[in-house]
Amino acid sequence: MTGIVNRELKKDKSQVSILIADDDADDRMLTKEAFEENHVINPIHFVNDGEELMAYLRKEGKYADKEIYPQPGMILLDLNMPRKDGREALAEIKSHPELRRIPVIVLTTSKAEEDVIRSYNLGVNCFITKPVTFNSLVEVTRMLGKYWFEIVELPPAIE
Repeated sequence: MTGIVNRELKKDKSQVSILIADDDADDRMLTKEAFEENHVINPIHFVNDGEELMAYLRKEGKYADKEIYPQPGMILLDLNMPRKDGREALAEIKSHPELRRIPVIVLTTSKAEEDVIRSYNLGVNCFITKPVTFNSLVEVTRMLGKYWFEIVELPPAIE
């Protein structure tokens, strides 16, 4: 019986979508490829900035269809984006009673101590500086996939 339950949990976790908020198209593509290298089969969706991120999470405008744009089980967030940066979006997410339970992982080029401290003060679940090589990014996404989709118990999706 335990094996069946474990397979069911793994099946459910593979359906948990990842939302990547990053204005750099190359970084988005490389991150997706790195997850694919690790056989992380979770659906991946992209937004270009904090305004789009919040519209996606609120199901506004083009993001209204929940079938096409499901509530993410994890958000990878770049800090330095146009219109609304990651810091502002993080503050908004973590102050919202339902959205705040979505794990947010900052994945950014910033190494500034003030960004690390501010992100944790705003409620980020972890802060990762983007690796400079693709092989290092593959390793980071391997660890993220293992931790968030095999070890951690994620909260149920918001309907």
